[in-house]
Amino acid sequence: MRAVDPGIFLDEMRQRQPLVHNITNYVVMNSTANILLAAGAAPVMAHAVEEAAEMAGLASALVLNIGTLSPPWIEAMKIAGRRAAGRIPIVLDPVGAGATSFRTETARQLLDELPVTVLRGNASEIMACTGMTANTRGVDSAAAALDARLAAEELAVQKRLVVAVTGATDIVTDGRTTILVSNGHPLMGRVTGTGCAATVLVAAFCAASSNTLAATAAALAYFGVAGERAAVSVAGPGSFQVALLDELHRLTAAELDGQARIHVVHAGDTENV
Repeated sequence: MRAVDPGIFLDEMRQRQPLVHNITNYVVMNSTANILLAAGAAPVMAHAVEEAAEMAGLASALVLNIGTLSPPWIEAMKIAGRRAAGRIPIVLDPVGAGATSFRTETARQLLDELPVTVLRGNASEIMACTGMTANTRGVDSAAAALDARLAAEELAVQKRLVVAVTGATDIVTDGRTTILVSNGHPLMGRVTGTGCAATVLVAAFCAASSNTLAATAAALAYFGVAGERAAVSVAGPGSFQVALLDELHRLTAAELDGQARIHVVHAGDTENV
């Protein structure tokens, strides 16, 4: 069943041009800022404890990304999250959860202490957040996205949030309804920060819609379709990065609706996967 028209969410996001406050990692600050700008949103990168609450008060969405952790950054995330609570979407990216106890404990702590709206990670990271054992190679997933599906559905119900497990097939669930998104290209895995880019796009789409589940799926479809289009005529990962920004900028709502591969199923239904 196709029940999500992602173009509607893309148009709404571009009309609203939401300001996305990112407390994110050093590796991706520049690239994710450019991703948001190309999509039509506005980025701000502010991680100082002294301004975290004030900046979150100005923003339309908050991204918490634990890719390059330090205690002051964790404190800033909590401060910003408390200011954002109940007002704007909070999207958590548990980069590398499962690789070290510090990362895993931080991800779980943020989930426990803040009203996270969307948890977006790869299969290993999501499984680590639930307490399941999964192999994590650095910040890369060593598990298939579908392996984490049941865990994601259970976590979504437990924490009352949307969980997005990204991989060859993206899984988006609120624990009752699960949406499968099959867009993307292998080159997206050859460029650092594409997972983080997916997270900021989810934040931008959720900032412009009250339908968190559908907006998250739409954001991932948009990113995947842009990746497919970017890969058509590039030589490799270097030129792909540039082409990806161009396609995010050029992709129209009608084109997105025509090229998105989205399938809606009931949570727990594996027959249609």
